Amino acid sequence: MREEIIIAGSGGQGILFAGELLAQAAMNIGKEVSFFPSYGAEIRGGSANCTVVISDKEIGSPVVFNPSSIIILNNFSLNCFLPRLKKGGLLVINSSLVNTEINRQDIEIVRIPASEIAEKKVGNLKTTNLVILGKYLGKKRIIPMENMLKSIKTVLNGEKELISLNSEALQYGYEYPLVVNSVNPDN
Repeated sequence: MREEIIIAGSGGQGILFAGELLAQAAMNIGKEVSFFPSYGAEIRGGSANCTVVISDKEIGSPVVFNPSSIIILNNFSLNCFLPRLKKGGLLVINSSLVNTEINRQDIEIVRIPASEIAEKKVGNLKTTNLVILGKYLGKKRIIPMENMLKSIKTVLNGEKELISLNSEALQYGYEYPLVVNSVNPDN
């Protein structure tokens, strides 16, 4: 098993936290992992992305040219990373902010209104990253949810209020009804 994921959005959307959490959870279940963060000089509001590679075998490089999955939180990131997604790959989109038509028929597309769920269900827009990560995990099933929830506790190091909030957001995304299409994003 080898999964190469790019998570991308704007600085301040918790992109690097989502990647760090995913990497920590994968390590906790004995997988080989690499985590490679990248962000623009302006940080908040600029572009931010990270690459996470999860594998059963040793990972030679954290650099990924054609990921098997991308998680996209804004339109700018979609335009940057969609061409790199490998044929047969998975695209998970925050449909609250990304409304661009996607003309690739060789990929799976999962849309989730992550910002809307974070704001209206969880009560905190800053949890959008965990809602969309939860949907990705619900689709791929590469890490059990109980391991993700344990990793939230590890990464947030005892911040009880943040642990509860982020755990709730992850669960909302994980349990959100799966709507997949590969041709027309309106189906």
